[in-house]
Amino acid sequence: MTEPGLFELETVVVGQPKRSRWRRYAGPALAVSTLKGTPLAWVTYPDDTYSVLTKTSGEFIVGIEQFGPVEFRFTDAADREVGTAGASGLIKTRQLGLQTEQGRQLLLTRPGLLFAEWHLTETDPERGPAPEILGRVTVSTIDSWIGLQQYVVEMDPRLDASERRTVVASVVCLHLLRRPPGANVAPA
Repeated sequence: MTEPGLFELETVVVGQPKRSRWRRYAGPALAVSTLKGTPLAWVTYPDDTYSVLTKTSGEFIVGIEQFGPVEFRFTDAADREVGTAGASGLIKTRQLGLQTEQGRQLLLTRPGLLFAEWHLTETDPERGPAPEILGRVTVSTIDSWIGLQQYVVEMDPRLDASERRTVVASVVCLHLLRRPPGANVAPA
């Protein structure tokens, strides 16, 4: 029996790998794993505007290119665009607008400034009746001493693999907005 693929799972964890407080860390920036902790993929930052999501075997999954402070483009191994994410407004981590490879528009919205959870919806929760929630992203600090962050990503079973890829890539973007590469600042 084989493990399900990364985008077949309804729940994954995206988080900063645990590391020593005393030694320089040279591993991946983020790890994607199952709820039980089985590693599925790594995120590395070749430079400050490009991130790469690869399987633990090293196989390329998606590239995440950052344009300006809040615009991202997702590409496949052939450098074709397979999704986008972007934020608008004064508080850049309040809502991310996503577009999947098929053109489906999704929103990842934090209900309030003090909430540690974002909701994945098709419509803006502030512009009408409460939308159907297609997923949740819950953030927590797993090591308060050095501020390591973890994001539990729950996705509706009706989302297909390409939509789940966009959601997981957008969580990487959310982390980049909250904790840019090389920044030692508290999360936004």
